[in-house]
Amino acid sequence: MKTKLVLWGLNEKDERILLALDLKAEESMIKVHTFKEPEATEDFSKQLMNDWRNDKEVAFPENHETLERTLSVSDPLLPEEYKVEREDVVQRAQTEWQFIALSAKLNRAYASELAALQDKVEKLDSFDSSTWEELKTFWNKVQTQVRDRNLFRDHADELRDRTNELFARMKELRSKLDAEFKKKSANNLQQFMDKLDAIDERIKQGLRLQPLFEELKKLQRTFRNTKFTRDDRSKVWKRLDGAFKEVKEKRFGPKANTDRSPYERLRRRYDGLMGAIGKMNKSIKRDEDELSFQKRKVERTDGQLEAQIREAKIKMVEDRIDSKKKKYEDMLKTKDELESRLKKEKKREERRIAEAEAKAKAKEEIARKMQEQNTLSDQEAEKLEKAAQQLKEATAKKSRSAKKGKGQKSVSDTGHSAMDSVVGVIDAVAEVIDTRFPDPVLTEEE
Repeated sequence: MKTKLVLWGLNEKDERILLALDLKAEESMIKVHTFKEPEATEDFSKQLMNDWRNDKEVAFPENHETLERTLSVSDPLLPEEYKVEREDVVQRAQTEWQFIALSAKLNRAYASELAALQDKVEKLDSFDSSTWEELKTFWNKVQTQVRDRNLFRDHADELRDRTNELFARMKELRSKLDAEFKKKSANNLQQFMDKLDAIDERIKQGLRLQPLFEELKKLQRTFRNTKFTRDDRSKVWKRLDGAFKEVKEKRFGPKANTDRSPYERLRRRYDGLMGAIGKMNKSIKRDEDELSFQKRKVERTDGQLEAQIREAKIKMVEDRIDSKKKKYEDMLKTKDELESRLKKEKKREERRIAEAEAKAKAKEEIARKMQEQNTLSDQEAEKLEKAAQQLKEATAKKSRSAKKGKGQKSVSDTGHSAMDSVVGVIDAVAEVIDTRFPDPVLTEEE
């Protein structure tokens, strides 16, 4: 869009004048230059039209007037006393210039937002993900305006170049962060590998497995909260899982690591917990019986020392009961959690089994149908055998006829006779094929 307009008109005295309008989009203002005769010549008007309108320098004569007008949707570009030959050109320029001014205003807003982001990025010592997201959000907004053609190319290019510089700076900071993270991950990897090497050595020495198992569980909890790269995490997990399996195999036998479904593993854990709950119940009952016995004894104690001993025993038993009851309550909470998980896992297991059975059934059905298609009935086999014999006889007949020459049937007659035989055989074979594999029904598109 042009930001300069040249046209002829008349002033308030009906004098012929040359008008040169210059849009200053950044200020939302228009400069109106007026030239009267004799300066307003045809040659000068052509110079303005061809050069000045295309942003080339043109020397204005000293005897000219310039006035400034604010660009507005409601107010005209020119003073009311001015009359021009092409009102439509002025009206179109007003509409276009209003868009240009608004686009420039939008560009200024984005440039201001980008300057704030630039200041924020320059103050960073390390990569900041929130600033990265802000930069991405900003650029997405700019791209949306560019696609909608609300920003001019030169404005968009400038914003893009400045944004790319900030992205490049953020990528440098992220590269440093990645390098530091990889270094930290490598150190964590080495620490875990050293600990696992020590555990492997103790497993080989045949030391007590229960402490080793507990140590592996503790190491697993630490592993979950430790930062690794994807590759390093995979390496540690592989070693940790292998150590767990080796300890389980030594404790429970070769079948300990046999793959079980999640439901079976959860069920086994639940059964073990229920056994532990039963034992804890019995243990608490024994302690309560012991407490009742000691209380009865203390009532019949004569000596003060014996009474103090009884009181001490009662206190010990009470503390033991309290401790066991807390553990018992935790067991009951775990029991409730496992029962809830078992219900969900059972549904998943039933769904998985149903899907597996459906797949197996579908596979068997497909295999059965293929077998049926590949197995010919006795009648079909007999037809194919007859067809093959006819084809063989037809071929032999054609060969004999070709050797007899002109004294007998002509070559064309022989050929037709042999061809008729072959066609008959083909029809016989086709009949069997059509019976076994009927033609598909084609749609109009096919």
